[in-house]
Amino acid sequence: MIEAQKQIHLWLKENKEHGVRFLQRLVQENSVRGNENKAQAIIIEKCRELGLSLDIWEINRDQLKQHPFFFANREDFAGNPNVAAVLSGSGGGRSLLLNGHIDVVPEGNLSDWTMDPYSGNIKDGKLFGRGASDMKGGTVSLLLAIEALKKLGIRLKGDLIFQSVIEEESGGAGTLSAVIRGYKADGAIIPEPTDMKFFPKQQGSMWFRINIQGKAAHGGTRYHGVSAIDKAYEVIHVIKELEANRNKRITDPLYDGIPIPIPINIGKIYSGTWPSSVPDLAIIEGRMGVAPGEKMFNAEKELEGVLEQLKQSDRWFRDYPPSIEWFGARWHPAEVDLDNPLIETTSSVYKKVTGQLPIIEASPWGTDGGILTEWGDTPVLVFGPGAAEAAHHTDEYIDLQAIFVAAEVIALTAIEWCGLEGGPTSDPGND
Repeated sequence: MIEAQKQIHLWLKENKEHGVRFLQRLVQENSVRGNENKAQAIIIEKCRELGLSLDIWEINRDQLKQHPFFFANREDFAGNPNVAAVLSGSGGGRSLLLNGHIDVVPEGNLSDWTMDPYSGNIKDGKLFGRGASDMKGGTVSLLLAIEALKKLGIRLKGDLIFQSVIEEESGGAGTLSAVIRGYKADGAIIPEPTDMKFFPKQQGSMWFRINIQGKAAHGGTRYHGVSAIDKAYEVIHVIKELEANRNKRITDPLYDGIPIPIPINIGKIYSGTWPSSVPDLAIIEGRMGVAPGEKMFNAEKELEGVLEQLKQSDRWFRDYPPSIEWFGARWHPAEVDLDNPLIETTSSVYKKVTGQLPIIEASPWGTDGGILTEWGDTPVLVFGPGAAEAAHHTDEYIDLQAIFVAAEVIALTAIEWCGLEGGPTSDPGND
């Protein structure tokens, strides 16, 4: 193992420019939802170059639409494939799945960016652009780890399965499709932007829409009407109370550094059609966090319950109760015990590479880990080089050195987890 670490470290150091150029190419391809194909073509080209066994397919919505984990408002996935590539082991070892997503969120207000969102510019050791942290930098770490193993002639016993999926940012249909296709493993790493921390637990989340009725009237005699906006304030108030009560129940020390472990976020409010009219409808859309170990159904019922209680204290709501709809994307929560062999193995490797034990926390957001853990029966560790504060932000960036440290950790974890067969590092006396 010591000799393998030296070889992999040296190979990554000598191929840093090669890895940075590859990340630049990926970031320079705009791969927002529905436009993932060109970035996936770059991934496919790299997998072919590495001699991996490739599987390329398009998501079949009809196949997924009845699945309990499928939530997506995208009707057509044509032209934007999923990619899986396998480095086959010699047999007798554990398998490891390396899951990355190629889709990125929209750029937002372009005037807020100080550079082209798809420039891939490099400054002060950082590469900038949409998706650099979330999570093309992590995907490059995965592929660099595989390439190092291949180029150094290091053969594993267990299979190493790489995935580049679409639709993670919209609920995980890409990973769900891969699980249904048969891609499961003894363990998995997802290199989301964790600042190199370990996230064995991931929050879940789901989107909701609440319709609140009012009574229209002229603004000059607004007392003849009931403002839907005013009633929306009351709904938001009970939602905030629910958020506080739900978070009081979170005692897991992995959430100690997170001010609001499972937030309920109000993301959109729209109401009214005319400044001089009392609005008769307000619509609130938001995201509800779900704790690891919590059932999505139970979280739904809690929010629905506080809306139902409004009918007891407010006559208007008794006659015109707010209605709630669960729509769009959702991410299932997941958790892996800290004594799980995958966590122990990767922690040991991390210390060998960095000289320090990893910081272990709970994820403040959802990932595809919920699908892999809960439906794919594959324990997941979320660990990656990206900066959490940069993800989804303007001037998104990633620290380039972190990509190569993560790649080294992942490559050595693959050796420890999958087992070593043949090659220059097979001497058991090396460790």
